[in-house]
Amino acid sequence: MNRKSGELLILLITVGCSMSFAIWLNLLNNFAIEKVGFDGSEMGILQSLREIPGFLAFTIIFVLLFIKEQKMAFVSLILLGIGTALTGFLPTNTAFYATTILMSIGFHYLETISNSLTLQWIDKEKSAEFFGKIIATRSAASIVAFGTVWLLFEFVGLDYLWVYLAAGCITILIAIFCWRYFDDLPQHVEQTKKIILRRRYWLYYALQFMGGARRQIFVVFAGFLMVEKFGFSVAEISILFLLNALIKIPLAPRIGRFIGKIGERKALVIEYLGLIVVFIGYGITQDPKIAVVLYLLDHFFFAMAIAQKTYFQKIADPKDFASSAGVSFTINHIAAVFIPVSFGIIWLQSYQFVFYAGAAMAILSLALAFNVPSKPSAGNEVILGKVSEKN
Repeated sequence: MNRKSGELLILLITVGCSMSFAIWLNLLNNFAIEKVGFDGSEMGILQSLREIPGFLAFTIIFVLLFIKEQKMAFVSLILLGIGTALTGFLPTNTAFYATTILMSIGFHYLETISNSLTLQWIDKEKSAEFFGKIIATRSAASIVAFGTVWLLFEFVGLDYLWVYLAAGCITILIAIFCWRYFDDLPQHVEQTKKIILRRRYWLYYALQFMGGARRQIFVVFAGFLMVEKFGFSVAEISILFLLNALIKIPLAPRIGRFIGKIGERKALVIEYLGLIVVFIGYGITQDPKIAVVLYLLDHFFFAMAIAQKTYFQKIADPKDFASSAGVSFTINHIAAVFIPVSFGIIWLQSYQFVFYAGAAMAILSLALAFNVPSKPSAGNEVILGKVSEKN
């Protein structure tokens, strides 16, 4: 890999993002319950606020009228670091909401740009495996983050404030290094600088919407289940995250290669069948050990969502990548605005129903997956419901 290649830049950005977001996510439930005093409904409000920048990800296309994607990636990384660094200073509802929004703006803009640049810079034949490398890199950075959290809380007794501050500062330093080290890398195709919604991409949009809705059940409530129902401590949550990351490092690139071999249709079917079982398991289990196994399986199946990205890369016009990255992120986050709040209220009455709803979403996603062609391409986007290019 070239010392100043696009691949290396994307992987470094992934490390910077992971150092802040992994620690923020690792500490989230314990910080919210122990320091801020959140219940399920307040956690739902926080998560809804966190997802609003994701819902507004389409606005990145307007920002890119004034700044190149590569530079905006660095700015987004800095915003993520600042939001994380400030989190522990004022453990109140309002302050926690505010720093979460700031962190989230950086995170979601960064994810949008990173996906766009990956689709632009990486060949179709190699993209599935490279997306697997991104997951493995994120996991490796997360191991450092989770291991540090475990050591600091278990043996040093360091306060949340200092851990958040250190994580945010590391992210900011990585952003500054990348900004100074990497030259402007060329774009192979000039990107469309307006919002693009194409009817022939409808299945991809539907998969994105269902994926976003389903993901909220996991992101918001699976970790909360571990802390609230099974009483996991910060150290135990860190070990769980650490174990998950260790598994992903060797496994994620293999998942990417596996998807490249079997195709997107089969990969998505496997993912959704697995998630149906996992979500039902969350609802019925009373054993924390089984819950841990389900949590690890959850991460494994979600890694197979790489197939959605490579499916789009195969059917899309290359000049649509930047615009569609923002649009698809917005579609992915439509449900994220209302699911955490509404399901947080439902959680207070029946946490099982929350996970059964996740299983129902996975069933709908499975039906959509069967409509993906075995060899998707421009003009062969779906099996049923084909729409002409002029529409």
